[in-house]
Amino acid sequence: MSQRISNYHTLATASFKAMLALEQSFADSSIEPAVRELVKLRASQINGCAYCLHMHATDARRMGEDEMRIHMLPAWRESSLYSARERAALGWTEALTHVSETGAPDADFAAVKAQFTEVEQVQLTWMIASINGWNRVAIGLRAEHPAKALGAKHRDAA
Repeated sequence: MSQRISNYHTLATASFKAMLALEQSFADSSIEPAVRELVKLRASQINGCAYCLHMHATDARRMGEDEMRIHMLPAWRESSLYSARERAALGWTEALTHVSETGAPDADFAAVKAQFTEVEQVQLTWMIASINGWNRVAIGLRAEHPAKALGAKHRDAA
C-alpha cells in the first residue's frame, strides 16, 4: 500500500484545521481520556484504519492503558475489563460506526443516557463522528502508519 496523496493535510488546510479544532474541543470534555481513546480505537478497528489504530493504541499506552484492555477491545461485550460507562460508549461507537445497518438503536442510546450527562451524550456523539471522519480520510488517501516502529523483522515476515 502506498499513500495516494502524501501531504494531504497541507492541501486543504482549512478543513484539516477544522477537524483539529473539533478534536481539540474534546480535551475540555468531562469524558475521561481512557473512554475517548477506547472509542477511537474501536471505531478504527471496525473501519480497518491502520493509521488511526497505530496512533490511538500508542496514545492509549502512553496514557497508561492496560495492554490487555487494548487487545480485548474487539471482544468488549464478552470481557469484564470494561466499566458500564465504557460499555455504553463502546456500544454507541459501534452503533454509529455501523449507522447504515443499525439506525442508531434506542437500546444503545438508553445505555449512553444512563451513563452520560446530556452534554456528554452530545460530546460522545461528536467524538464518534470525528474518528469516523478521520478514518475515512486516512483510509481514502491511504495514510501510512509509521511502520518503522514495528521493526524490519515484522515487515519481512509478511
